Amino acid sequence: MKKVLLILCDGMRPDAIDGLETVKSLQSKSSYTLNAQTVFPSVTLPCHMSLFHSVKPDRHGVTTNIYTPQVRPVNGLAEVLKQAEKRCAMMYSWEQLKDITRPGSLSWAYYQRDPGDELVHVNNFTDIALKYINESSPDFMFLYFHIADILGHGYGWMSQKYLEGVKHTWDSIDYISKVLPEDYTLIVTADHGGHDRIHGHDIPEDMTIPLFIKGENFPKGKVIEDASILDIAPTIVDILGVKKDSDWEGKSLYIKK
Repeated sequence: MKKVLLILCDGMRPDAIDGLETVKSLQSKSSYTLNAQTVFPSVTLPCHMSLFHSVKPDRHGVTTNIYTPQVRPVNGLAEVLKQAEKRCAMMYSWEQLKDITRPGSLSWAYYQRDPGDELVHVNNFTDIALKYINESSPDFMFLYFHIADILGHGYGWMSQKYLEGVKHTWDSIDYISKVLPEDYTLIVTADHGGHDRIHGHDIPEDMTIPLFIKGENFPKGKVIEDASILDIAPTIVDILGVKKDSDWEGKSLYIKK
């Protein structure tokens, strides 16, 4: 039975990873793009809401990092999978992300604030995530890494500190890719990019994100054209054999054989 692990690296610009050996390795095994587009405003909570609900912020209503209940509710990824009796899990370190799923839609959730050492935090999350996957085998798991965004705000996007944090995160992604059970499709992406010490603007540095999909029916080394953050939820439900919500605006990138 097919399963999905979605890894999101907050604030990861595509040009920050272009050329890394770990990235080249995943590219050779995945369908991918370094030119996918996020939504505007390119801010963390609106982008995550759009990823999980496959609609733009003007539809789900979250336009800042403060959650506001939807006026015309759209079922999110976790809710659609829950209705299909799929088990969903989530690991995150930014508390506002608790609102991207509705109560009762997750089988397991793990939240831990940054303990102060971002590199240790990435390693801990990697170990805990793999332990849970191997012991419980959820149908869908969301794993959130925050280090790039923290270092971007602290030192500037594309600064040496930022690039070091991105590389360390990719060392963990590379390890996960190598040991992940074969029935899992691995998806790696970001919510937004950034420039200087900020993001949220409608400029390529903030709006362009990478996307990698490694799994059955995703040709190795194939460049994905015209991809959006809105396409991720439809792709995930398609992999899992579940019908997408009728309100979703994105398209599936899954190639059926």
